[in-house]
Amino acid sequence: MAETTEPMYDLSTVLDVEDMEAVEPGTSLLVAGPAMSGKESFVMDVLADGLAVGETAIAVTTDGPVTDVIAGLEARVADLDYSRVGVVDCRAEAAPGDREDAGSDAYVHHVGAPSDLTGIGIGITKGFDRFREQGFDRGRVALSSLSTMLTYTDRQTVFKFCHVLSSRLDNSDYVGLFTIDATAHDDQTMSTLRQLFDGEIEVREADDGSEFRLKGVGESTDWQPI
Repeated sequence: MAETTEPMYDLSTVLDVEDMEAVEPGTSLLVAGPAMSGKESFVMDVLADGLAVGETAIAVTTDGPVTDVIAGLEARVADLDYSRVGVVDCRAEAAPGDREDAGSDAYVHHVGAPSDLTGIGIGITKGFDRFREQGFDRGRVALSSLSTMLTYTDRQTVFKFCHVLSSRLDNSDYVGLFTIDATAHDDQTMSTLRQLFDGEIEVREADDGSEFRLKGVGESTDWQPI
């Protein structure tokens, strides 16, 4: 991650810890946790929090439809400005009407399959360019999930994709969050991928909801509620 004079990102509204109050532009974070741990809801909260303060948001979805992403943001952000929302839909069964259902001002890019990592990267870059042309220069990207990509292609290909995308985030001064089901992959896969990220947010399910802890982002933390 390169040094920058751009304003920091405040993620502490979602993660109430001091180290999340000033996250550097260009930061890429791995969000790891088992299925049903709340990690997807968490990254949507992070996107919505940015939209609420005038930033842009790009959601890369490999599992759910565009309409689910838009509905999730609508539920979290009052008077959602669709012109600051982007969705890269990687599902092979994406419906042609998804673009219209997402709102006429939202940016929607369809990719044929989660294995088309080049197409996904192009979709994200086009989103950056579109927002920049509209005068927006700050935003957050959430990719859900690396585990789905790993079922379609090999570890090294996903590693290269994440490396390129992290560089694009850095150059664009965005913040990125990449979800993964850590329990679905072997230690070598997780160790290889972790090298790419500036830190990790672990998420788990607890009796009263989801909990998180930080690793490699400032001081590591104990488990605490999201």
